[in-house]
Amino acid sequence: MQDIKELQCSEEFRLHNFVQSTYANAQNKKQPMYLITRDGFTLLAMGYTGEKAMRFKEAYIKQFNAMEKALFERIKECEKGIAVRQALTKALQQSSENERMHGHAYSTYTNLIYKSIFGKDTKHLREEYGISKQDELRDFFNPEELQQVQKAEMLVSSLVEYGWGYDDIKDFILNKLVERIAA
Repeated sequence: MQDIKELQCSEEFRLHNFVQSTYANAQNKKQPMYLITRDGFTLLAMGYTGEKAMRFKEAYIKQFNAMEKALFERIKECEKGIAVRQALTKALQQSSENERMHGHAYSTYTNLIYKSIFGKDTKHLREEYGISKQDELRDFFNPEELQQVQKAEMLVSSLVEYGWGYDDIKDFILNKLVERIAA
């Protein structure tokens, strides 16, 4: 209890993470205690120096580094995905597809790609994830799914650039010929 009282954290952190309370001991006497959040415990434990405290700190650092690595990998995949989507958008704009589809080529091809990978179009994926049109659907894909989407977008982009039309690409992708080529 003394350690909590002597913590040199901000008052805001103290109020949100250490709440004074009481409990009844074996003699039914009220004794002081603190209700501590996980963040409060972490801050408190970081100040200790014993063997158990060191194991906790090492595990904490290991998990922090693993999270950081996962976030950087996710950012890298997102950046790659942006470049791939830009290539697909450019290919569609330079073809007659976007005009033929009255400006809806990108969403039409995206639905086709999602249907080939997930068996569902954008609308049904949003319903499955419980997200609105304002949310970025790709944020809910795992890294493997993002890579599948990117590979399919690169393929579609190339096929559009070679002059293939939607029906040919749809037949090609939905018949899973993509999987045999990518394997």
